[in-house]
Amino acid sequence: MTAIPSAPPRHRLRRAAALAGACLVPAAPGVAAAAPRAVLTRLSNLHTSTRWAYPAEPAVIRSRPDRRAAPVGRLRFLTVDQQAELYVVLASARLSSGRTWLQVEVPGRPNGRLGWVPRAALGQLHLNRSYLLVDQHSLTATLFRAGVPVFSARVGTGKPSTVTPSGHFYVLEKLRVVGSPVYGPYALGTSAYAPTLTEWPGGGVVGIHGTNQPSLIPGRPSHGCVRMRDQDIARLWHLIEVGTPIEITAP
Repeated sequence: MTAIPSAPPRHRLRRAAALAGACLVPAAPGVAAAAPRAVLTRLSNLHTSTRWAYPAEPAVIRSRPDRRAAPVGRLRFLTVDQQAELYVVLASARLSSGRTWLQVEVPGRPNGRLGWVPRAALGQLHLNRSYLLVDQHSLTATLFRAGVPVFSARVGTGKPSTVTPSGHFYVLEKLRVVGSPVYGPYALGTSAYAPTLTEWPGGGVVGIHGTNQPSLIPGRPSHGCVRMRDQDIARLWHLIEVGTPIEITAP
């Protein structure tokens, strides 16, 4: 099992003001004004309704819904663990030309990046109604489904020198762990990255996983990952789905 690390900042809720001649609609978290004369539609609220999709092509992710805009990344088909990569979709922008773009969260450094891809670059949109809250103050993780808590457990998070970053992320992959009791029986790979431990496998991906030191939970013993007792990660692993948004609060 490869080490799975941590990291992220937080998308702040803003309303998108479309430019002159555009239709005004509520924007997704972090949505800024799109191209002129674009109709913006919020697709995910990251709590009770979140849409996600697998990539259909390795398209360039742009800073604005415009093929001439600066690139901020590229869609990938596979994660560092060779699982299918997926992207949370926050909003759509329909331009006056009739072309539609989708705004996505971009896994990787730095955390919290957002970008736009043409609609054709992503496949079918899937709907997720769950939401995982990792509260670093109370050291508790709670899974909500349609706004109702269905799971809660104590956790361990990062040391002061190797913090678990706060912010909004999502579940990229579900992994069974074999031959590595340090990570327990199951792990969740997330879209978060550790702020300091870049030498970790995958460049510092944050994981939620079990532990062979349950006596340290609750506490702050990790290198940035979120640790759970093995029986708790086993329960969560069977309840949670890929594409589930994760909010990690500040300590």
